[in-house]
Amino acid sequence: MINYFSEIVQLTEIQFIYCISAIFLAGIVRGFSGFALSAIVVASMAGILPTVELIPMVLVLEAIAGIVMLRGGIRDANMPVVWALTFGSIIGLPIGLLVTVTLPVEASRITALFLILFLSSIQLFKFAPNILGTRMALYTAGIVAGIASGIAAVGGMVVALYVLASERDPRSMRGAIVMYLFIGIFTSIFWHLFYGIMDMRAVIRGLVFIPILLVGIFIGFKLFSPKLQNFYKQFCLILLIFISMASLLRNFI
Repeated sequence: MINYFSEIVQLTEIQFIYCISAIFLAGIVRGFSGFALSAIVVASMAGILPTVELIPMVLVLEAIAGIVMLRGGIRDANMPVVWALTFGSIIGLPIGLLVTVTLPVEASRITALFLILFLSSIQLFKFAPNILGTRMALYTAGIVAGIASGIAAVGGMVVALYVLASERDPRSMRGAIVMYLFIGIFTSIFWHLFYGIMDMRAVIRGLVFIPILLVGIFIGFKLFSPKLQNFYKQFCLILLIFISMASLLRNFI
């Protein structure tokens, strides 16, 4: 069975099992935190697949996660903020994708990992300048999130940084990130097709990994507790820092 599916996704059996583990973990984190699915997948799988192949596969996984979590996002999110961030992201995304398809594979991988490490670190240590929480910075945050999505599929982390700086309610923050990621699916498809990186191989890989992702999200839902929201966020960020640093060390050693 494993051999059959590993051939479908064009990976070795060991690589396939590793990817299952990474996506299962990413699903759990997405289920209880509302973000970081893409970041964990990219950071942990960048040593197996080029980021230009990971990003469209992640888009498929984010589409499913977005549908599953849509109800909570609609209930909790501040939609005017979400729409402003989405508008900025539409501008930034093609810039990020252009960087990804232009850079050599190794340079693209290292850039994505450093971006994940940087965003995780500044959130963990709560380095969010007050200017990020202003209305003037809202569209800028959206543009930067779009660029980050194109380079490493981590636009949700930029949005999380903006919402953190604005000191909004944690539940509202979770809902805003969920809705931003869901709406971003539709705004991203065009540019992925335009740059030719959304192909049938990416779709097939995404579809094969969907069941394990859903199991992870379901477990994450069960683990979620409003009283422990801050703990979840810190855990996710520390995990991302660890994974991205380990991946970077593999590139340089």
